[in-house]
Amino acid sequence: MVKLFTRSLIKLALCTLWVAAPWVTAMAQAQTWPSKPIKMIAPVPPGGGVDILSRAISQKLQAAFDVPVVVENKAGASALVGTDFVAKSPADGNTLLMGYSVLATNKYLVNNLPYDLERDLIPVAYVGYIPLMLVTPPSFAPNSVAELIALLKANPNKYFYASGGAGAGAHLSAEMFKHMTGTSLTHVPYKGNAPALADVVGGQVPIMFDTMTTSLPLVRNGKLKALATTGPKRSALAPELPTMIEAGVPGFEMSAWYMVFAPRKTPPEVIEKLNVAINKAITDPALVKQMTEMGVTFVGGSQAQADQFLKSEISRWGTVIKAANIKAD
Repeated sequence: MVKLFTRSLIKLALCTLWVAAPWVTAMAQAQTWPSKPIKMIAPVPPGGGVDILSRAISQKLQAAFDVPVVVENKAGASALVGTDFVAKSPADGNTLLMGYSVLATNKYLVNNLPYDLERDLIPVAYVGYIPLMLVTPPSFAPNSVAELIALLKANPNKYFYASGGAGAGAHLSAEMFKHMTGTSLTHVPYKGNAPALADVVGGQVPIMFDTMTTSLPLVRNGKLKALATTGPKRSALAPELPTMIEAGVPGFEMSAWYMVFAPRKTPPEVIEKLNVAINKAITDPALVKQMTEMGVTFVGGSQAQADQFLKSEISRWGTVIKAANIKAD
């Protein structure tokens, strides 16, 4: 009887250890993290706003944690390639994603996504946002949104617009513009923002909605012409430019946002460490000055606030996409 009781106790202890083992391992990993280099995946080609922010934040995380933080560009399929890579990476805090607005819209525009954004990834911190600009080559005739609308209505299906890929902010902005103004344009999607913008600068494609991060310097040096911005109010960086609402398109508002993600099962303690470090990074005066000059407004906040914002964006764009009947190319 005593032996039977002893064996039962041993079995119970072993079962308890087996059940607790993953939790104990996760706790141990969280306490020693980070102990090796961290990868920040930028799901875009080098050169665009997402890439610039990825590198800026990675430098700050490297200083905070005293381990290398390396940016890897995994572009393709409107951020799907890089996002899927992180979604399927080990949940150990060593692989992060600089996600952006397209993640919320891919749910509605991409068939058979290989990952589930809300199930497979967790927002770490809402980094910030930036309004877009409606830009054209300097040689393009319209000098205002009203003139552009008049030209497009007089020449249906004649003109093209560029974007960094189907479902990207540039794509959705132009489709929303078409829907709200009753105009027609043909979409030319590129594999990333940088090559799309290069062709607009070169005059191959005449119209693009682009982030201020990358377009404003080109506007300042005369390589692009800006007609309006897409925020709720005029940008302090370009106060001379009207908003799309002021320019005669009521209700038109669009901003690109940036958010750091990790695989969903990453230990909460690691998520908290990353959140704290990112919030500290975006209060650094030098970084704030650098990014403000490029049009970025930092946000920050808790992981829960980032999660709440993501859910609101998924809901908002679901409504917009269905109402405007926007389709990915």
